[in-house]
Amino acid sequence: MDGSQKQLHIVMFPWLAYGHIMPFLQVSKFLAQKGAESTSDLPIHQVPYLKKAYDKLETQLTEFLKKSSQVKWIIHDFAPYWLPPVATQRGINLVYFSIYSASTFAFLGPPSELLNGSRQRPEDFTVAPVWLDYPNNLAFKLHEMVGHQECMDSVSDFERVGTLLLSCKILALRSCYEVEADALRVLSKIHQKPIIPLGLLPPSLPSNEDKENENWEAMKKWLDSKRDKTVFYVALGSEVSLSQEFMHELASGIEKSGLPFIWAVRNRPLVEGQLVQDVLPSGFEERVSGRGLVLRGWAPQLRVLTHSSVGGFLTHCGWSSVIEALGYGLPLILFPGASSDLGLVARLMHSKKVGLEIERNDLDGSFTSDLVAESIKRVMVDPEGEPLRANASAVKEIFSSVELSNKYLDEFTRSIEEFPPSDAEV
Repeated sequence: MDGSQKQLHIVMFPWLAYGHIMPFLQVSKFLAQKGAESTSDLPIHQVPYLKKAYDKLETQLTEFLKKSSQVKWIIHDFAPYWLPPVATQRGINLVYFSIYSASTFAFLGPPSELLNGSRQRPEDFTVAPVWLDYPNNLAFKLHEMVGHQECMDSVSDFERVGTLLLSCKILALRSCYEVEADALRVLSKIHQKPIIPLGLLPPSLPSNEDKENENWEAMKKWLDSKRDKTVFYVALGSEVSLSQEFMHELASGIEKSGLPFIWAVRNRPLVEGQLVQDVLPSGFEERVSGRGLVLRGWAPQLRVLTHSSVGGFLTHCGWSSVIEALGYGLPLILFPGASSDLGLVARLMHSKKVGLEIERNDLDGSFTSDLVAESIKRVMVDPEGEPLRANASAVKEIFSSVELSNKYLDEFTRSIEEFPPSDAEV
């Protein structure tokens, strides 16, 4: 690094979940190239315990910062609501890095709304907020809000986010103007501080993934036997848990579609935290043999999505998974989980006509196998789904562009380098 560049001393502090850690890691790698120094298998009802454990990091982080006087910035996630006084005492600036979409963050509103706003009941979140001053369909379904409350602890996520938004100098998001210009404009309006998109941070295939996943060769051979764009991939993420009834209904719909598929199924904690060893209906794998491939445990998702035989993605609507799929031009069969921002991402992608959301009961989240099958066929093969397939293909260049993301990351780096020093540094 030449002498004309400013040395950046930054601590990265993500929430302890895969979907959060990976975007933080991508930003860390980029900042490291610029000369910066940097040092989930829980069921949803146990997430509060992880938050309590995370909060106990306050003491250790404080001690670390006492010994690290060169640190001038901390880039943090949504959870450490206790961080602002720790940082202020040491003259450290805070960047709130949201791994969520700008639309999700715009839906949350200003800190005053998060900390003591008008939305107190789950029902209040089932309509679009008034501050979204552009046409939109952003709202939760009631069952999504009720499900998300299961992962709250004594300090709500809204209190955590609101407290941190009041103190951060910069709000950075995994977004870009090419996809979410209206939401980014609203964020600038309601927060009155720098709102800096970091780009979509598209992932790249690691060169050694083939060797690391011993099952990939068998999977690739199976995929090679299928025609282009005929297979749909099914993955519900690392943190979404469905009841036995819902898993069976989903499986029945996948079977009824009559189309080739590859499904990454994890034996995860389900109802009342009990581990169910076989979450699929009896005889399911035998009935779909040859047409469907069921993978147990972790799957090399990027490898699957890049294969030419894959033509669609039935997804839980995690923002990372959506970015990956659209980066390869794949239309989405939207089946959001009942936690975090998944429902809002589903509404956003449905409105952009790059995916179709499977219809579910607003109150309890129930659905029918027939609707699952119909949604799959519309996205994959029906003439009515051709606009979805065309739109998904059209946005591929935006969602896959490393060059575009690097442009945003360069702007973010400059913003930190050129930011006025804190009072403690003057």
